[in-house]
Amino acid sequence: MKILRIEAIPYSIPYTHPLKFASGQVTDAEHVLVRLHSDDGLVGEADAPPRPYTYGETQESIITIIDNVFAPQLIGLDPFDRGKVHEVMARTIHNQVAKGALDIALWDLLGKALGTPVHKLLGGYSDSMRVSHMLGFRPAQELLDEALRFGEEYGITTFKLKVGRRPLALDIEACHVLRAGLGDDVELYLDANRGWTANEAMEVLRRTEGLGLTALEEPCDAKEAMSRRRLVEKSPIPIVGDESVPTAGDVSRELLSGGSNAICIKTARSGFTEATEILGLCTGLGVDVTMGNQIDTQIGSLATVTFGAAHEASNRRAGELSNFLDMADDLIAEPIRITGGRISVRNVPGVGAAIDEEKLARYRQN
Repeated sequence: MKILRIEAIPYSIPYTHPLKFASGQVTDAEHVLVRLHSDDGLVGEADAPPRPYTYGETQESIITIIDNVFAPQLIGLDPFDRGKVHEVMARTIHNQVAKGALDIALWDLLGKALGTPVHKLLGGYSDSMRVSHMLGFRPAQELLDEALRFGEEYGITTFKLKVGRRPLALDIEACHVLRAGLGDDVELYLDANRGWTANEAMEVLRRTEGLGLTALEEPCDAKEAMSRRRLVEKSPIPIVGDESVPTAGDVSRELLSGGSNAICIKTARSGFTEATEILGLCTGLGVDVTMGNQIDTQIGSLATVTFGAAHEASNRRAGELSNFLDMADDLIAEPIRITGGRISVRNVPGVGAAIDEEKLARYRQN
């Protein structure tokens, strides 16, 4: 079997409302559908979600790097020679989302060729993951109303609160209102998307002490190495690296330098292959991981479930899997269901994210 053709298809689907956080906001899912065609008629598929304000990649840059740099070198390779595929991609620095999508599409293709679900090829630990829902920038009472609704409708009991606003009182109030309204049995953790300084983050932790918050993700820019290290040393809860750790090398740097003591894995930027390397590194060091969300579609969320459910360490915590509910539509043919606060893997060959071709035709941009 050989890779015959690679497609990078731009499409755009609106969100039902703007999603706001410290590093920016999005109103439409302007993503790229990546397809790897084999010479025996199989197709591996994955979604590439550009986040220019975080990783510097755009819809246009992902298409360009795939069409002009990666595809000419990958066409003709045996997809089972994954080491050769990654050797090609490693020659080009950055472009993590483009690389991640190609890797997931490759695994999807291999699963279909072997007639095996990819979650089993990766490890097969569990058949589902618990769901964590992300709460964006809104007034405190609206955040509570949303959390209560998601708890009632979907059985979700873990919430990530997007913070990083000024004045700090906005986010501090939200933490107190959520805890008072949701009770002690619901898990709450924070993500500042580098919106604060280390000192501001320490002040928020001081003023939310006793609320049972379980983690604080990217409180400040990791490049502020000294203050970030001081924050990690003094924080009573884990400081999670996310934007600062897109690669296994970045993870090593942040853990060894004391810039983080927990790690967020996102398959959208690491694919399954580098995510496995990151997970192994963290497991060996005894570092907790979370499965993050890059404001993913259902295609991307299913990829996260596929990887997260495959391993015990990545399945311990609830994965951030529900942001597709904020989309007006999706390309996936068989919609994801959240039942009892969990999403199940697909027990079909590949990842299981079959595409609705009519919807692709409706939303594609070329």
